[in-house]
Amino acid sequence: MVSTAPMSQSKTENAEPMVHLTVSQAIVRFLANQYVERDGVRTKFFAGCFGIFGHGNVAGLGQALLQAEIDAVEAGTEPELPYVLGRNEQAMVHSAVGFARQKDRLQTWAVSASVGPGSTNMLTGAALATINRLPVLLLPADTFATRASSPVLQELELPSSGDVTVNDAFKPLSRYFDRVWRAEQLPAALLGAMRVLTDPVETGAATVAVPQDVQAEAHDWPESFFAPRTWHVARPLPERSVVARAAEIIRSAKAPLIVAGGGVIYSGATEALASFAEKTGIPVGQSQAGKGSLVYDHPQSVGAIGSTGTTAANALATEADVVIGIGTRYSDFTSASRTAFSHPDVRFVNINVASIDSVKQGGLSVVADAREALEALTDALADHEVSAEYRARATELAAEWDRTVASVYAVDDDNLGMNQNQVIGLTNSLSDPRDIVVCAAGSMPGDLHKLWRTRDAKGYHVEYGFSCMGYEVAGGIGVKMAAPDRDVFVMVGDGSYLMMATELVTAVQEGVKVILVLVQNHGFASIGSLSESLGSQRFGTAYRYRSESGRLDGGVLPVDLAANAQSLGADVIRVNTAGEFADAVKVAKAADRCTVIHVETDPLIAAPDSESWWDVPVSATSTLESTQAAYETYEAWKKVQRPYLRPSAD
Repeated sequence: MVSTAPMSQSKTENAEPMVHLTVSQAIVRFLANQYVERDGVRTKFFAGCFGIFGHGNVAGLGQALLQAEIDAVEAGTEPELPYVLGRNEQAMVHSAVGFARQKDRLQTWAVSASVGPGSTNMLTGAALATINRLPVLLLPADTFATRASSPVLQELELPSSGDVTVNDAFKPLSRYFDRVWRAEQLPAALLGAMRVLTDPVETGAATVAVPQDVQAEAHDWPESFFAPRTWHVARPLPERSVVARAAEIIRSAKAPLIVAGGGVIYSGATEALASFAEKTGIPVGQSQAGKGSLVYDHPQSVGAIGSTGTTAANALATEADVVIGIGTRYSDFTSASRTAFSHPDVRFVNINVASIDSVKQGGLSVVADAREALEALTDALADHEVSAEYRARATELAAEWDRTVASVYAVDDDNLGMNQNQVIGLTNSLSDPRDIVVCAAGSMPGDLHKLWRTRDAKGYHVEYGFSCMGYEVAGGIGVKMAAPDRDVFVMVGDGSYLMMATELVTAVQEGVKVILVLVQNHGFASIGSLSESLGSQRFGTAYRYRSESGRLDGGVLPVDLAANAQSLGADVIRVNTAGEFADAVKVAKAADRCTVIHVETDPLIAAPDSESWWDVPVSATSTLESTQAAYETYEAWKKVQRPYLRPSAD
């Protein structure tokens, strides 16, 4: 029989004091006492718990969070683990991930969901967290451990395996997975999750599934389990011999180029990067996650690199004989599907805390913290810098791109309609240097990557590891909760907005002010453009009625997204011209509530070309002339693609 006794302490002779709690109450108390420390700075690791309750967790974690909240109110203190109600389970994970990224992975949230669909709704969020290597603790409810009532509501039954539930789907998406069948297993499960969450190499989604009956079960726990525990976030040092070899390779280069990834920012290595680049004169291109590692007007910054990069960074990438990757995992967008670095003898030096990334492109592997490695390399190359001619070429290429950006930002008449480039430009120029832009999917991330003038290392937040439609609003909430002193501009197209707009309700409920720039394209503008370039004629990408032919090429659907946002509780400003948009941004910044700026744009006006490529296969045979032409272009680029397997140490 399960005990329902209130919390109490008991002590047997010569034994550690014990605390009588349910499994859920123990989870809440344990999480509230976890801390991380880096460089001597100690931070509480869990800011709180997002949750949506159903029969799988309402009487378990729901009761535990309620009890903690009431106890805190009565004691006049803050809850051990503050609770926030979300509207969609996937979105709650996105908010936690956005928060964790803004906090440089040193703080995050737990996320609780009910049995079955509630828990499996978190799968997309788990994949996003793991791919982006951002920590989040998932607590999906599970079916009965006792199987006393099987099959219960929402239970998956497999004839071949009695111990499998829908939560097994989390295993390939999580960096750590455990299921707590018995109360005694909880300490090992939570300690294992914490080990992964606080490891810069291993971090991602950590999933601890807890059956609904186990959640409510009482147990006697050692007091030491709830003692404050501090997890050290290490800075692995580079080996001296490897630093010497890396310095030798860099010295031999005539046209070196740095590719700065997200690891530079997470490590707090932006100052070290700036110092290294200034002293050596080596230009710096930035991945999506690494954008902001140098401010846009730094003398060595050549902006975004790869498929959505600047012509400056991509021109230098083509000529680079040594590429120094720092904290990057070399995604296909960063390497332009392995066509960006086309020098016949290009070599790579890869600085990364994760060995899996340090060996990519056949590069010299420097497994180390970005800041520590950069400082060591700066010392090793104290007397070295690139030629004056190369430094001048990088400067001129960057200046040429900046003029391009200025030209597409320009608004000739404040009374005319706008395109997406101008929306980005006005938002950029009217925001403060420390404000944050958030985006994830569609054409906007690529345009932001090449066009946004980042003035602060934490001012650019584009989720492009998973590029998940629907991340924007939820992620923006997490970012704002992590940086309450900054304005957060969520840039989103209608396609992504319609995926997960409901988190606006959470923002309103929690008083989280985000400024949502909602661009109405009447369809999927990004995929429409891609479809056209691949010979598929924007098929299935427009929000249209069916015409008499039966195709989706009729009139525009009468969807009113501004009215939708207003119905969810946000303040809404409709704009049609550049002048109206500028006024709306000023109003939104002055407001203390969530504000949506709804703007119509021309989806057929594209951003400046990156003069780069992204590998999306084209149909090898077709009767359509558009597809045949696209395939010829595809074949030409495939001839440029390289495996990058030449070892840097040869």
